[in-house]
Amino acid sequence: MLNPIIDLSGWQLPQDIDYDVLSNHISGAIIRVFGGSQISKDSNAASSNGVDKSFKTHIKELKKRDVPVAVYSYAQGTSVKEMKEEARIFYKNASPYKPTYYWIDVEEETMSNMDEGVQAFRAELKRLGAENVGLYIGAYFMLEQEVSTKNFDAVWIPAYGTDSGYYEALPNTEIDYDLHQYTSQGSLPGFDNILDLNQINPDKNKRKTFEKLFGKIKKNQLKTRPLNRQVQLAQLL
Repeated sequence: MLNPIIDLSGWQLPQDIDYDVLSNHISGAIIRVFGGSQISKDSNAASSNGVDKSFKTHIKELKKRDVPVAVYSYAQGTSVKEMKEEARIFYKNASPYKPTYYWIDVEEETMSNMDEGVQAFRAELKRLGAENVGLYIGAYFMLEQEVSTKNFDAVWIPAYGTDSGYYEALPNTEIDYDLHQYTSQGSLPGFDNILDLNQINPDKNKRKTFEKLFGKIKKNQLKTRPLNRQVQLAQLL
């Protein structure tokens, strides 16, 4: 069985993470590289140009411990032109690390035709050389904004239930998704604060889908001895 998959950004500071411990309790990680073009002020998490301050450290430390790494960018473009520019910034910063997947995180209505903007972001990544491009989007927001998933290589959907920190329910959607973010209040050894936890869609072949997103499974990505109920629940799926 697989360990949980986590996503990290500059809000999870490297100095607060014991990468040796954490890496033994995860199967993969998705790291934020770009926080969007609307960021204009420097913060602990991102520079004023929107680039995540911790992505390089997160990627290097996890890859050093044989954790497969994908990357994501938070989409904030207000026009097709801005969406394409975000894609270029994302790819320029992420591509040297050879991520397994490039994910576009779409959570806000930033332009009147969100599908046009999202598809422009995806197409620009492909043009630049990104082989695998996925879409992170909530099921309701996707329907509301009429964003199509058909041109994406994978789909990642958040659905938390009461967001208790435990797995509660699958996404209520007919979309053929690959990855489920099941809580934003998770906890794993190696980090003393909350984490987003994700699992492969349990209706799909777990090994095949994991390897589609992260490459061949290695022994260190498989289930370790569960240390708490949350980890146990994650592995039942």
